[in-house]
Amino acid sequence: MKTNIKTTILFSLFISFLSCKAQTTLPLNTSLKDIPANSYLKDLNNELNSYTGIFQGSFQGKSITLYISKIENKLQKSSQKIYYSDILDIKYIVKNSSGVVLQDTKNNNIPSINLYSIGTKPYNNSAIFFYSGTNCNVGWGKIILKKISSTQISWEYKPNDIILDNSKCPSGTDINIYLPETKDLIFTKQ
Repeated sequence: MKTNIKTTILFSLFISFLSCKAQTTLPLNTSLKDIPANSYLKDLNNELNSYTGIFQGSFQGKSITLYISKIENKLQKSSQKIYYSDILDIKYIVKNSSGVVLQDTKNNNIPSINLYSIGTKPYNNSAIFFYSGTNCNVGWGKIILKKISSTQISWEYKPNDIILDNSKCPSGTDINIYLPETKDLIFTKQ
């Protein structure tokens, strides 16, 4: 009797393993339309690694420090699909010329401000990022980092417009955009 129970349990486990479908792993830049639900876009060619680290730049009297890290198997939700992807996540600190911190997403962990990669373009050594904007989503848009060398990246920020009123953003909220709104700003790896 014990043998029959063991055999039944082993057979059931075997069938359950066969019926489980493994997560599909695809290259990082697979088109959204070609991604099955719950797939994993993996950085198979290590395209993201060269962007990681601490980078320093300055613009109009402000010093900007970027803390770029790679996050693997991050849940992604679009209006069309749910999937997982390796991404680059940027936290930053912006200081004025006197060293006063204007905005700090690294230490303050401001959950409403996100800056993460949405893809790379290996043919021109660039990574594209979505920026959620500052308070009330002011300045949301796209940031492009282009590798110039192993120690330097070029920055381009393309903010989108947003219409604000008191229903979307309470009066007195800091809606300044502290990230540099420019193209070809050089950041150097520290």
